Parts: sequence; C-alpha cells; structure tokens
Amino acid sequence: MPSHDFKRTDRVAAELRREVSTLVHAAVRDHALPSVSVSDVEVTRDLDSATIWVTALLPQQSSAAVKALNVMAREFRVQLSRIMRMRRVPELRFRYDDSVDRGERIDTLLRDSGDIVADTTSDDSAAD
Repeated sequence: MPSHDFKRTDRVAAELRREVSTLVHAAVRDHALPSVSVSDVEVTRDLDSATIWVTALLPQQSSAAVKALNVMAREFRVQLSRIMRMRRVPELRFRYDDSVDRGERIDTLLRDSGDIVADTTSDDSAAD
C-alpha cells in the first residue's frame, strides 16, 4: 500500500493558497487596498477554518489591509465555493505575517554589527 506523504489538509491548504492569492490580488487592484500578497495558508484538521497569512509591501499599512481582507472574507468564501470542488469551504481568517519584517530587521542588525566589526579590525591593523 503506497504511503501518502501529503495529508488532505496540506492539499486543501495548497489549493486555497493558489485561489485566495488570485482573489486577494484582484481585491487589491479593484478596491485600491494596500499591496499585499499571500505568504501561507494553514487549515485546521477538520477543514473548518483556514488562517491566511499575508505580507504587505508597506508594513505601515498592513493592519488596514488585513482589516479590509477580513471584511471581504465572506465574499471570498462564496467565490471559493464556486471555484473549488469541496463540500464546505473553510472559514477564512486573514493575519499579518511579520516574518519578513523580522528578517529585514535581523539583516539590518547584522549588517550594522558587521560594520562595527569591520571598523574594529581596521583600527587594529592601523595600530600595528
């Protein structure tokens, strides 16, 4: 008997990510929302709800974008019910994914500390 590497929740999450990405892109364009993109989708085991993680081009506008997407979630769910071949489409919850912002902050800190390390090594070589 072949082993199934992917669970049903993983397959549903992947399909939701594709379809919701398209819907979010259209909503951003049509409703003049701040630019966001879908970074990940997590679906509960019972397929009752899905958390959709989005990233924003401008992090300052992320809360407004997430709020607007949560308002539109019901409309997205209706559209998904027409597109996807599922008996029941999960309830959608949009959340902001701040991992990109944290990564940029860490990168900046490392670059800044790298400048400090480079400055101290150049001072040591100048003293010799």
